Amino acid sequence: MQKRTKLAIGAAAVAVAAAAGTGVAVAASGDDDATERPITGDALDKATAAALAHTGGGEVTDTEVGDEESRYEVEVTLDDGSQVDVQLDADFQVVGSEGDDDGSEDE
Repeated sequence: MQKRTKLAIGAAAVAVAAAAGTGVAVAASGDDDATERPITGDALDKATAAALAHTGGGEVTDTEVGDEESRYEVEVTLDDGSQVDVQLDADFQVVGSEGDDDGSEDE
C-alpha cells in the first residue's frame, strides 16, 4: 500500500473512533428528569395515602413511577419543612424511606 492510502485509512479510523466516543458521551450525559414519570390516577391516590400514613402527615410535593429504588416514590414535605422520600412497592407497601438530612434508608 502506498503511504498516502495508509494515512487516509488511519485518519478515517481515528474519525470513526472519535465519533463513536462522542456518541457514548452524549448518551451517558442524558438528563435523568427527562425519564421520570409522575404517578397518576388511582395509583396516585393509593401512593399518597400510603406515604402520608407512613410519615404521619405532611404534603405530597412530588411523585415518580419506576424509581431506581422502588416501583413508586412519593416525596412528602413535613410541617417543619423537611422532606421524606417514601419508597413503595407495586402493592403500595412501604419498602423504605429517606429523609432529606439523614442519608439512610429505613426498611
